[in-house]
Amino acid sequence: MSVRQWARDLAMGVRFAFTGGREGWTRAVLTAVGVGLGVALLLLTTAVPNALDVRHDREAARSDLTYGSEAIPKANDTLVIADVDTDFRDDNVRGRALDPEGPRAPLPPGMDKFPAAGEMVVSPALKELLESDSGALLRERLPDRIVGTIGESGLIGSAELAFYRGAEGLAQSIGSGRIERIDRFGDPEPGPDQSDPVLLLLVLVVFVVLLMPVAVFIAAAVRFGGERRDRRLAALRLVGSDSRMTRRIAAGEALAGSVLGLVFGAGFFMVGRQLAGTAEVYRISVFPSYLNPSPLLAVLVAVAVPTAAVLVTLLALRTVVIEPLGVVRASRPARRRLWWRLLLPVAGLAMLYPMLGAGRENGDFNQYLVTGGVVLLLVGVTALLPWIVETVVARLGSGGVAWQLAVRRLQMSSGTAARMINGIAVAVAGAIALQMLFAGVDDDYTKNTGQDVEWAQMEAILPSEVAMATATGKFRDTEGVKTVYGYSEGYLGDRAQEPVHGSTLTVGDCASLREMAKLPSCEDGDVFVVHGAEWDAGEDMTKLAAPGRKLYADPSYEGGPKSKEIPWTVPQGVKAAKPRPNLLAGIDRGGFLVTPKAMPDTLAPALDGHAYLRLDESVADAHDQVRNTTAALHPLADSMTWAATERTGRFDAIRTGLFVGAVCVLALIGASLLVSQLEQLRERKKLLSALVAFGTRRRTLSLSVLWQTAIPIALGLLLAMVVGLTLGTVLLKMTATPVRVDWPSVLSMTGIGAAVVLVVTLLSLPSLLRLMRPEGLRTE
Repeated sequence: MSVRQWARDLAMGVRFAFTGGREGWTRAVLTAVGVGLGVALLLLTTAVPNALDVRHDREAARSDLTYGSEAIPKANDTLVIADVDTDFRDDNVRGRALDPEGPRAPLPPGMDKFPAAGEMVVSPALKELLESDSGALLRERLPDRIVGTIGESGLIGSAELAFYRGAEGLAQSIGSGRIERIDRFGDPEPGPDQSDPVLLLLVLVVFVVLLMPVAVFIAAAVRFGGERRDRRLAALRLVGSDSRMTRRIAAGEALAGSVLGLVFGAGFFMVGRQLAGTAEVYRISVFPSYLNPSPLLAVLVAVAVPTAAVLVTLLALRTVVIEPLGVVRASRPARRRLWWRLLLPVAGLAMLYPMLGAGRENGDFNQYLVTGGVVLLLVGVTALLPWIVETVVARLGSGGVAWQLAVRRLQMSSGTAARMINGIAVAVAGAIALQMLFAGVDDDYTKNTGQDVEWAQMEAILPSEVAMATATGKFRDTEGVKTVYGYSEGYLGDRAQEPVHGSTLTVGDCASLREMAKLPSCEDGDVFVVHGAEWDAGEDMTKLAAPGRKLYADPSYEGGPKSKEIPWTVPQGVKAAKPRPNLLAGIDRGGFLVTPKAMPDTLAPALDGHAYLRLDESVADAHDQVRNTTAALHPLADSMTWAATERTGRFDAIRTGLFVGAVCVLALIGASLLVSQLEQLRERKKLLSALVAFGTRRRTLSLSVLWQTAIPIALGLLLAMVVGLTLGTVLLKMTATPVRVDWPSVLSMTGIGAAVVLVVTLLSLPSLLRLMRPEGLRTE
């Protein structure tokens, strides 16, 4: 067969698709919509790596951390910058205070000029929040006048909350940990990327699991309207075409729909790209300009989709006998064979087997074997499901009228029913496996902070300029605060420079000090030293606390900023105290405990204030009330919310990416299922109208449609659970993690898949009711 003959037959099929009247156009548009949704998601997916790279580059370009670099002297091109980040409810607000020291001071990306003291430049999302009623509490904390907005080049996402405020006199506090002098923005010492094999495995599996349902749906979309198309092809046989030519013409029709689907997909992608700039999913947002697909991947999609459409159509027609007088499909088809369908998952397991037990100690996982193994296992779902549906429905017995109508329809076209829910089954199987993997390795990326969240829920850190007594009173008056423990804290060394021995110095009233150590008795004016604390392991506290010994607060270290180096003599009558465990940093606190009357005023500049707050969680916005009080005490004061555990940032980012992708895939699944359902109902318009004309109740027909969906989806979800649990077990063994099934996640993933199908079925009922009219029997 010549290439010219192939091209001529395919071109004829394309002409039939666009010039075959309403029937041809309807099928082409349905196919195009289904393919277009898949293509749009594929394009968005190919754009994700670029979006992540742009976000990373933007974050690096505005970096103002010096990473312990040598101190930069003041010059006309230097800028003093302070980290004034804050939180509002569950959102982080990135903030910086700017104090330029010369006309050539570096401007942050996205800004045209520096704001003066009392002014600030904000991101568009923060400006909108501050001007809304819901941002009233945050506006109290950020009272500066807004004089501009940060440009796109200075933000990592359209919904990011960020601001730059003007400041004066920051230079005198350089070295406090939150204030730095810089002469340019950007990461000065980008370190090597430390790759974690398990995290790379997670990324790889996430991409495969998210893309597989898309590919399955595209393959199903090119077969929309298959039964009516086959009847039209019989007419071609009647006018003289042979069976091979007829199949090529059918492939041409599918090619036309897929090419139109590429156009639709590009349009859907552009719309989705713009909508992405206004949306925030799991606190991740992007600008539309970030979503630029890789040209190579976009070309691959443009070539692969039409090619797949032709191959899928030819494959689907291989068992269909198209004769001049009709299509031999109504007769009982040959039973599907099981053996070759089992080969796919078995081959997938064989590809993953060599990496069992590799963990993170034996180098990276082979990405080709991982991709191939996961793909074959998930493709095995699409291969096994038609056989399972056919085998089960063939054995279903009698029941009500609705049940019998549904079962008979499934027995006649079990393949169509299986294709419809293949994507759901693949998505659920992949999601179950990933949830098992995430749950299994979660402990490896979660560490205990040591913070006792029963003792306190928030901590405020105050500069030395803030009087602790004043701050404690302000916090006690704050709505939602039940208890306040206030301390002034610093460090004492045995030498003014490069101390060898030392410990902490904590100043507080007796009630607060009793929360830190077991005191024999306490009156204002007492000084205590804690013996045997884990904090002071290796220190001889008896020797360090000898009366009359001179110690130095805030000593200097080589390479560090100049410190205050304030001398303090250990007084007579120091009392011994015993440590109390599990407070503050999670270990026994030690050092010197001093009541306010015993602290000389000279030590005040070397001490920072710490207020530990117990909150009444029933009070609305109690955390933000505390943050507002903290900000009112001093512009550089900071507050933080305590948490018992914290997770690795990259692990959380991958998990968030999975959730974002899952939302997109579920949206595609729902839309494609709805299109497929409507297409099947349209093909059965005359049958439904005839049943109604003979007296069948509309409720019975509606229930039959529901059963036709429920039976295959139940079988598909059962298969998805089996394959998902198998894949999850293999992945956990690959990471050398004990296998345990996260049943709540497994059942929730299964329930979500069932809910999507139920919603689609309910949305198709209005169309079903319209089709169940006697007028549907009219024909031309």
